[in-house]
Formats: sequence, C-alpha cells, structure tokens
Amino acid sequence: MLMLHPAQLPSGALMAVDPGEKTLGIAVCDAARSLVTPVTTIQRVKFTPDAQALLKLYDERKCAGLIVGLPLHMDGGNGKRAQSSRSFVTNLLRLRDLPVAYQDERLSTFAATEALIEAGVKPSARKDYVDAQAAAVILEAALLRIKEGAPRFGGEPGESPGGDTPL
Repeated sequence: MLMLHPAQLPSGALMAVDPGEKTLGIAVCDAARSLVTPVTTIQRVKFTPDAQALLKLYDERKCAGLIVGLPLHMDGGNGKRAQSSRSFVTNLLRLRDLPVAYQDERLSTFAATEALIEAGVKPSARKDYVDAQAAAVILEAALLRIKEGAPRFGGEPGESPGGDTPL
C-alpha cells in the first residue's frame, strides 16, 4: 500500500532502499525509530530475485514499512531514475502488499560518501558501503519527516497543493 507521507507508515521498524541500476542499498531502523543502521547492498540480477532478497531482509528485521529513495532531479522534477524507482515499487507491491512511502534522495550518495570519508573508510572500500550508507541517509531523512508529521495542506516537494500526490 503506497502511503502519501512516511508519517502514515505503521509504527515499528522501517527499512529503506536506495534503488540503483546495479544495486539496492539497504538500511533499517529499530522499532523505536531512534537508531538507523546501514545493512547491506544487494547486487541486482533480475527483479524477482532482487525483490525476494529485499523481502527476506524485511521479514528478518521485522519491519513495519518500507521507505524507497526517489531520485528526483535537483529542480524536483522526475526523470528516468525516478520512474525506475516507481516501477520497482509498483512491481514489489504486486508481490506483496507492504506499507511503502517515497523519500526524496537527492544528494544521498554524496552525504553517504562524506560520512564514510569522515569515518576513515579507505577509498578502495567505500564502494562496498556507499549504497547501504545512502539508504541510511534516506531513512534518516524520512524519520525527520515522520517527526515533523504529515502535512495538512501540501508543502512537500512533489506534492500538489492538496497534499494528495506522493513524492
């Protein structure tokens, strides 16, 4: 079930996905939504095995909802990558009806790379961690939106003035 805002997701642990062409970065938070942890990077093969790997982690971590990064253009517009993320969610919801919300992921990989540099991760090892770290950045942004609450009259990027269009 596609939610209009992350604040509409049920309480409990959440999983975030940074969907890329070659990988799916995965991060989770605890049930209290106070600790975000980068988990893994799934190497993409085909949709069904990719979705099965994601759903297995979702179930193992007892997640209550899924946040999917939406790679919007810097001006807030949609492009091929955003459409690819939306298609991934549409197909995933055909396999299982999950509570899903989108989160703008602009600059998440940049922020993830900066965090890895600050943590002292060597350049040669960063590629192994950057997608999961980017998913953690996406999840942290969604948790901030949850704390702010769902907008009543729009105001979110990508939403209509009535607030009825998901990112």
